[in-house]
Amino acid sequence: MTQTHAHFSPLQRLLHWTMALLILAMLFVGIGMVATLSHAHDTLIAIHRPLGIAILLLVLLRIGVRVRRGSPSLPDDMPALQRFIAKLSHLVLYGLMLAMPLIGWSMLSAEGYPVTLFGAVHLPAIVPHSVRLFALLRALHTYLALALFLAVLGHLAAALFHGLIRRDGVFSSMARGARRA
Repeated sequence: MTQTHAHFSPLQRLLHWTMALLILAMLFVGIGMVATLSHAHDTLIAIHRPLGIAILLLVLLRIGVRVRRGSPSLPDDMPALQRFIAKLSHLVLYGLMLAMPLIGWSMLSAEGYPVTLFGAVHLPAIVPHSVRLFALLRALHTYLALALFLAVLGHLAAALFHGLIRRDGVFSSMARGARRA
């Protein structure tokens, strides 16, 4: 049951900003992971895997809250093309936030590595062991990480456009939870 509200709820804002920080951290950890062969590599992997699962759980919660609560409507004077792009970009962001950890988990499963959350707590494999599947999923994970980075940059650009140029309350509905009158 989707409803329309004047602003995002405190839970929606908390999930948004928490995930924004986690996703940025994840992107930088991922870049560091593939760019080094030093002892830091193992540490970065130990951070990357549970962080990916945390993002997966948070995005599932976030989707549930979004479906239940909805989102504020866009300004009436916003052009139809911009409305379409805004809705499409949110679908892309949600899709990538959901796909990236699932593909990462699948990739590790295909390689035969456990997803370690902490200590001896491991997640089960979700795909069969397969070198060919691992190679495909690894490439997909890399390309989708780049797509996620670009989508985040686009989202940030749109937020700045609404906050600094249009000043239409779209940014403030997520930043402070209220729209300007």
